[in-house]
Amino acid sequence: MDRQLTLMAVHAHPDDEVLSTGGVLARYTGEGIRTVLVTCTNGEQGDGPGGVKPGDPGHDDEAVAERRLAELRESVAHLGIDHLELLGYRDSGMQGWETNTHPRAFANIPLDVAAGKLAELMERYRPDVVVTYDETGGGGYGHPDHVQAHRVAVAAAQSTGIPAKFYYTAIPRSAIKKMFETMQANGVEVDFEPSDDFGTPDEQVTTIVDVSPFVEHKLKALRAHESQGENIFLLRMPEEAQHQAFSHEAFTRVHSQVPAPGHEDDLFAGLR
Repeated sequence: MDRQLTLMAVHAHPDDEVLSTGGVLARYTGEGIRTVLVTCTNGEQGDGPGGVKPGDPGHDDEAVAERRLAELRESVAHLGIDHLELLGYRDSGMQGWETNTHPRAFANIPLDVAAGKLAELMERYRPDVVVTYDETGGGGYGHPDHVQAHRVAVAAAQSTGIPAKFYYTAIPRSAIKKMFETMQANGVEVDFEPSDDFGTPDEQVTTIVDVSPFVEHKLKALRAHESQGENIFLLRMPEEAQHQAFSHEAFTRVHSQVPAPGHEDDLFAGLR
């Protein structure tokens, strides 16, 4: 193929790009594939300096967004992402927060408006592969902005017909179980246990990509989001568990215009 292949990842907040797609973004950049990250919100509802929580006295939404976007750019550099595109919407906050009702919150933006902005980016970059969350926001997460990012990405892909392959990020339940077993074996105290329905049923996972050479890239990118470090428990895991969790990224293929195997180890299988 003479035209350069392109991967586009559509995420909700600054820092979301790392855990589920940081490895593939770094890997495919290294293989000469053009990588595009679309971040839908500015992350206003993250922690402020000193761990000040949203809604608490002293939390400055705009200052938090400014810092998180700076951290995002540092993360992008660690992952080698070619293009960062910001939709610029307001962070809606976690499900049930008062901020869910803000008229400029991403979750409240009319679907045709937000999907239209993303469709323009798809027209510009012509991505062969697009990756975003499933309808639950990613493994049952349920965050309003993740759910909206799913809806927007699906609508833009359908309206343009551009992506040859379309994927949801996946967190295999077996991988979650193994990660917690490793943490417990290393004496790490965890203050929660994932429910049986958390994550993606293994039988729905179609694609597992080996990104083990890029674990350090992912860790550096995740550490770049230091203002949210209190919320990123993976940074507090022992090294063995980190490498286990970060060495492979899983996906569910939901659409393909090209023949592809039922189980694949490459998002671009059938395209090269």
